[in-house]
Formats: sequence, C-alpha cells, structure tokens
Amino acid sequence: QVQLIESGGGLVQAGGSLRLSCAASGRTFSNYAMGWFRQAPGKEREFVARITQTGGSTYYADSVKGQFTISRDNAKNTVYLQMNSLKPDDTAVYYCAADRVYGLRRLKESQYEYWGQGTQVTVSS
Repeated sequence: QVQLIESGGGLVQAGGSLRLSCAASGRTFSNYAMGWFRQAPGKEREFVARITQTGGSTYYADSVKGQFTISRDNAKNTVYLQMNSLKPDDTAVYYCAADRVYGLRRLKESQYEYWGQGTQVTVSS
C-alpha cells in the first residue's frame, strides 16, 4: 500500500502561482512513477503531468506544457507540481497518483494504482 497526501492548494488570483506537494508513505516511493491529475467542476478527471521513478523524465498535457512543472524528491518521498501563470480554467481538484510501471506516456487513470484525496485549487479572475 502507498498512502498519498496532497497539500498546497488554495485560492489564488489569475496570474499567480501555487506549488502542490504530495507526500507518500508505505511502499518504496522511488519504485513508483508519479502523476498529477485534475478534475474541474462538471468535467472528467484529466491527466496533467507525470514523472518517472528517478525523476529523469517528465511528460505534460498540452494544456499545461510550459506553465506547470512536475518534480520529485525521493529522499523526502514527495512529488511536487509547480503551477505558474494560473488561469481560472485551472480551477479544479488536483490529485496525485502512483504507478509502479516504468514508462512515460501513461495518461489513463486506470494505469495508476494509488491515489491521494485531492486538494482544491481555485483561481479567481
């Protein structure tokens, strides 16, 4: 079992920044690729970003490329999502998820084994 707890969400004005954190406990964190997903009101949950087990490779949804940065610190069992130039369309509940499979382009919810409870990000205009 891997337990994931997100933090860092909140209310921010358009153009602002937030950094989300996801702390993991349980199994060996470095064995898992990590992803961030988000779900806006009335919409399906969607892939945002993924980072491989070592942190050597990342992959982003086109909608956040150049705006968000995913990173991880395996010594701290934590994955981060730095979000800059936030827009009202970025308003959503953000979830982190863990996937033991190696590879970069794994974008489906069903491919991730463990999930956090989510953290709300609200961007005001």
